[in-house]
Amino acid sequence: MKVASLLYQNNTFIKEINKDELQYENTQLLLGFGSGKLITDPKVYSDIQSKFPNATLCLCSTAGEIFNVEVFDHSISLLALNFSTSYIKTAVVNIESTSSSLEAGQKLIDQLPKENLRLIFVLSDGGMVNGSELVKGLNSKNTAGVLITGGMAGDGTDFNKTYVGLNNIPESGNIVAIGFYGEKLTLAHGSLGGWESFGLEREVTKAIGNELFEIDNKNALDLYKTYLGKYANELPGSALLFPLAIKLSDKQDAIVRTILSIDENKQSMTFAGDIPEGSKVRFMKANFDRLIDAASDAATNCIGMMLMEPKLALLISCVGRKIILSNRIEEEVEVVAEIFGSKTSLAGFYSYGEISPLKPFSNCELHNQTMTITCLDELD
Repeated sequence: MKVASLLYQNNTFIKEINKDELQYENTQLLLGFGSGKLITDPKVYSDIQSKFPNATLCLCSTAGEIFNVEVFDHSISLLALNFSTSYIKTAVVNIESTSSSLEAGQKLIDQLPKENLRLIFVLSDGGMVNGSELVKGLNSKNTAGVLITGGMAGDGTDFNKTYVGLNNIPESGNIVAIGFYGEKLTLAHGSLGGWESFGLEREVTKAIGNELFEIDNKNALDLYKTYLGKYANELPGSALLFPLAIKLSDKQDAIVRTILSIDENKQSMTFAGDIPEGSKVRFMKANFDRLIDAASDAATNCIGMMLMEPKLALLISCVGRKIILSNRIEEEVEVVAEIFGSKTSLAGFYSYGEISPLKPFSNCELHNQTMTITCLDELD
């Protein structure tokens, strides 16, 4: 397996890491994570296609690009892969051609051949697609327990339009699945938020989809404001500092849900993922050092699964973490690099939702405010 990383900015390829001396015309898969404006520009698309003429090309818009240990905006982080015996298959669905995000997830899985399938990497529109329902659809058809990871496309901090494309200029509404096949593939995954829970565990008593009205039969917005104290005056911006931990069942670990908006008229809170009635929730708060430590721990968990330094680590972290950590954002990438060592190539992006299992090789979940890592290598 050969890997090369490139960074495209200002109409040219400005950085390149190609220790394996990968011949670009031999690239089998090219992943590109970049600003929506760039990846939808026909000239930019042509530049990339010309450099990698035979590659399956998948592009996804972001809220920030990860290239090696650096974080960029207004660029495209490109990752070129060539396998010795492993291979890929792809599937694409547009949300407007399906009745629901759940059905879209099911259709994606149905398109991929199942024999020797080891990993499904999903890149989805981050605005038009309901990530919680997409994950339900993916899991419902994943009867063989194949590892599913990925993320929801971003649009910086504008939260307007997101784009994903497969062998075409990216468009809104697209969801792409890349199937990785082969007995020699070695895989690992990790996901941790690092948020600090506080207060009592409570039950969601009134919610519709991703809109929360009541916790313990009390007005959820009033309760939330009470916990925030002085930060309540800075809503909705301060909500990024105080996400919700949600347990969908007693058997499951908690996942993080970001608050997207509040509605004073309806006295409700809207989250970046569903909040089912009956689920258990706790308020959380940011601790900068713990957020960065969580990225390191996610990488450590990957090493524990693979028992080796991986050739490639795909990092998908949350736009919320990028906003909160601000000028410290590269620290969460640097600590991951320190765990993996110099052999591992790092690439990825900041997203509107992260897809990864909570427990080793279990069903995938939709996360918010979480660093997720997918590791990939190929045995000789």
